[in-house]
This record gives sequence, C-alpha cells and structure tokens, in this order.
Amino acid sequence: MEGNDFGSASAPAVRVTDLTKVYDAEDGEVTALDGISLEIERGTVVGILGPNGAGKTTLIKSILDLVRPTDGDVAVLGADVTAAGGELYRHVSAMLEGARNVYWRLSLRENLRYFTSLQGIDPDEVAEENLAFVESLGLTDKLDEPVNSLSRGMKQKATLACTLARRTDLVFLDEPTLGLDVEASAALVDTFREMVDRDEKTVVLSSHDMDVIEDLCDRVVVLNAGRVVVDDSVSALLDAFRTQSHRLRLAAPLDDVDRAAVAEVAESVSWSGTSDAVELTVTLEAPDDYYRLMRTLESAGATIERAETTTPDLESVFLRVTDRADPPTDELAVGGQR
Repeated sequence: MEGNDFGSASAPAVRVTDLTKVYDAEDGEVTALDGISLEIERGTVVGILGPNGAGKTTLIKSILDLVRPTDGDVAVLGADVTAAGGELYRHVSAMLEGARNVYWRLSLRENLRYFTSLQGIDPDEVAEENLAFVESLGLTDKLDEPVNSLSRGMKQKATLACTLARRTDLVFLDEPTLGLDVEASAALVDTFREMVDRDEKTVVLSSHDMDVIEDLCDRVVVLNAGRVVVDDSVSALLDAFRTQSHRLRLAAPLDDVDRAAVAEVAESVSWSGTSDAVELTVTLEAPDDYYRLMRTLESAGATIERAETTTPDLESVFLRVTDRADPPTDELAVGGQR
C-alpha cells in the first residue's frame, strides 16, 4: 500500500459508526445490523464472531462497500468507503466465504502472479516469498494445475495464498480455515502471526474455528442479533468468565451428601448417583471455592474417587455470551459498547 495518499495515516484501519442495515423480506423488514459502532486499530488481528444470522457477513461486506448500509458511516484507513470507490480495493484485500475469489481456469502459479501484479509489484521479485507460503500450505506440487481441478480444501488454500499475495495492509478473511486439516490450520496461524508482526498488517478474521481465533486474534468482537455484545481482548474475555468446572465421583450414597451445603459453595451443580456412589458436576467462581467444596464433602463422609477439572476456552465463553435473549447488557459488553 502507498499509505499516505489514501485517507489519513493516523486514522484507525477501520471505523464503523452507527451502522444499520435493514433488508426487505416477504414477511417484513429484517434488521441485519442494528446501530453498530467499532474501531479496529492498525497492526492488530481482530476476530468477528457470532451465531448464524448475527450480522457478521453483512458487517464485513458493508466495510468493503459490497453492501450499502441503510444508515451509518464506514471509513477504511481514514477514507470514506463510499467516496473511495474502486480506489479502496488497492489498499484492501479480502477472501469471502462462498465467493470465487480466484480464477479457477488459471493455475495457482498464474493466479499468484496476477494478484501480485494488481498491486504494481513485479511477481518475479516476490516469487520466492510466495512459494514459501505455498509450501507451508502443502500446495507446491499443485502450482501448475488449474485451480478448478483441486479439492475443496486445496481451493481454500489457493485462495488464501492469492489473497495474501496482494500484500495489502488490511486483509479480511471470512472462514479462512474452512476445509483445512489441523496441520494446515496451524501453519496458517503461524504464517499470519509472523506476517502481522513483521509487516504491521491488520487482519479482520471471521471464523467458527475458535482455536484459530484464540491463537491468532488480539481482540474479539462478538455479534448477536445485529448488535455488538462483546468487544474486548481475548485474554480479558476469558478472564471475565474465569470459572472452573469440576466433575467428581464420590464413594458415598446420594442421600448422605448435604446437597444444600454444596449448592451454597457452587455457582451451579448437577447430581447423579446410585445407592453406592455419587457423580456431580459443579461450576465454581473462585479457586478457594474448590477447597470449601472439599471440606463440605469430607464433612459428609464422602471419599473422592475421581476428580476432573476444566477451565473455559473461547468456544465455551462464546456460547455463554450468545445464549442470551436480550443482548447487549452491562455484563455482556465486557469492554465495548453498552
């Protein structure tokens, strides 16, 4: 990107203000985006999450000026996207789910050279770098095959390689790991992290792969029903829901355990058992509560035969924050808008 001739060099990579999009449907209007406001700083990786129908794709396409909002404003690199017109796409690259993002009749090598040249870059000067990324995706032996002949997963990898070949400072990736195996996904995360750190690139990533989001993103924006319900760093989001779940098997009849006492210690508890043993799953808010629970069980004469502990990952947190009827609330909007 040529930087200062487009928008403002001091502006955030993306600024969305009061963005609303209403679609006409057979049974009335459907609000896909409901007054969304957010900023994405340069040199960061931001994950856009949400259940199906939350508005993720509409938001991304609005930022890319592929969908015109009903109301609100979008600026990319300091420039209004509507006024920028085609100039926008010299500075932004995107891989969109369900779109044919490359030329399928051309080989991967031909696509790489074409998309590199779109930026005014001599393909020969960056051929070695392009080939290194292709190799990391396991596509070296497919370079001269038409993209259309590749498997679904290989098409996905080819599209990723061509999207990044344009070397724009701002990249949008919609479900980039769809169809990729675990090894390829891990290679993608490593490549992205290195690329962002080295080139100060900004990546906006929408994915259902929570492991990729957790490993790669600095920050997550969670949408639900067209509104932002969470906008915060991954670490802060996990800390906000830092509870522990314990599954215990006790050598004691169910009737001998003081269930009321356990319920006072635990945030939630479920029971099952026989005449000889009890199994319970408890969720605790603080580490000290675990020791209180142990003392409560010991006072009932229960012997713990087995204990398993799990801590929340991003997937479990995501399910919790989107499983609410009326977002957003103060509790949900961890670091973003209320």
